[in-house]
Amino acid sequence: MSVIVVSGTGIGVGKTVACAALAALARGRGASVAVVKPAQTGVPAGGRGDVDEVIRMSGVTTTFEFARFEAPLSPAAAARAAGLPPVSMPQAAHRIGELAESSRLVVVEGAGGLLVRYDEDGATIADLARLLGAPVLVVAGAGAGTLNHTALTLEALAHRGLDLAGVVIGAWPAEPGMAERSNVTDLEMLAARPLAGALPEGAGRLSGDAFADAARRGLAVTLGGAFDPAAFREPLR
Repeated sequence: MSVIVVSGTGIGVGKTVACAALAALARGRGASVAVVKPAQTGVPAGGRGDVDEVIRMSGVTTTFEFARFEAPLSPAAAARAAGLPPVSMPQAAHRIGELAESSRLVVVEGAGGLLVRYDEDGATIADLARLLGAPVLVVAGAGAGTLNHTALTLEALAHRGLDLAGVVIGAWPAEPGMAERSNVTDLEMLAARPLAGALPEGAGRLSGDAFADAARRGLAVTLGGAFDPAAFREPLR
């Protein structure tokens, strides 16, 4: 059994697609897999949240949303605006630990970036990863601005003694420009290791076999896929 926490360098970088890709690959090799979203914000009751998108893309149906707040804010601020109790990270860790006893893989998706607040005391998804003893997969953007955001995220991980599962580009364009091509080298330098994947832009619109194939090609062997960072890097030179 294992748990992996997926966090982004910010919003809109492809965390949900990366979670679905991890789930699809585990499902494809016959492993039991669960996906957890500790707090969904910005979606009204009855609306489609991130776990619904994971189900659509990956076909994995063992999904859990521990809390939902309608305001499109951080989990702490959204809970405050709704007059509801915030997510408790110790309770979330306990529930995820129970899931890990019956699942080969549990994928945990954070909200926004690594240090987004979940309660008024400042608990973050990094704290949840520490409670779980789980590695963190960082999903980064491909273009301008990603290097600073990624560097800050990796520095925060290291400062907290958390293990890095790798850096994945969440949406790699079909026609990368100079910034995207250059950023590959720098992202690998920041992580001190090869990229753990680059999922194609538009993968989030796929489902079924097409998504599973994109996941396999977009995630590294260490994550269950077939992405080859050296082969990916070669035409970018």
